[in-house]
Amino acid sequence: MTTHKTGSRKEWLAARMELLKEEKEFTHRGDELVQKRQELPWVRMDKTYRFETEKGSASLADLFEGRSQLLTYHFMFGPDYTAGCPSCSSIADGFNGFATHLANHDVMLWAVSRAPLAKLQAFQQRMGWTFPWASSFGSDFNSEFSVGFNETQQFEQGIEYNYRLEKPMERESPAAKSHPNATMCGTDAATYIRERPGMSAFILDDGIVYHTYSTYARGLDGLWGMYQWLDRAPKGRNESGPWHRHRDDYAKPKASA
Repeated sequence: MTTHKTGSRKEWLAARMELLKEEKEFTHRGDELVQKRQELPWVRMDKTYRFETEKGSASLADLFEGRSQLLTYHFMFGPDYTAGCPSCSSIADGFNGFATHLANHDVMLWAVSRAPLAKLQAFQQRMGWTFPWASSFGSDFNSEFSVGFNETQQFEQGIEYNYRLEKPMERESPAAKSHPNATMCGTDAATYIRERPGMSAFILDDGIVYHTYSTYARGLDGLWGMYQWLDRAPKGRNESGPWHRHRDDYAKPKASA
């Protein structure tokens, strides 16, 4: 027998109407935040970054492909990975469809990762993705947008991620020794977490590229289509222990932490 609160349809409707008031408030607050994002000052991008794409070498300005706006998803796929991060992959599973819509609304969407292009293309083929994916291998792009770090930063200096400084990690700490996603990416835990997820937005105005917005960690929840559905399911996200998978891995046993 269920332990969850039950009630009549009338009781449910009364509770639902109360919740609706709060949902509307949340929606209106979200509209206000959208406006404030768009009002942030633009930062001119004077540094030249180079990316490798299926069309060849490209600058940041080239990634706009004739549009005035560019959204980049900082996809966790480091040079030493053999597969993309399963969490990032579940977000990217939604990119194929809406990348086309964005492109027809003057917005280019790209995934950007530090792994060499050949690795990205092999994984992209495995997952059946067609959205644009650029390699920033050898570039400072990931480092300067706080989504890619080196061992010195990780273990000695600390890393700045999600607008705060994380203390240096102990080499023998559990976090440095074990991470279930690392196994799925074919690497060790410390190497795995030297990559971090995020998204950044840019605009091309009068031939000049400006950075307009970046978000990380829980700031990506709104881009995670699966979460928007799970948050409306009776048990919510129902997360207990390691659960992220590549979508073609669900038939396999779970990785242990």
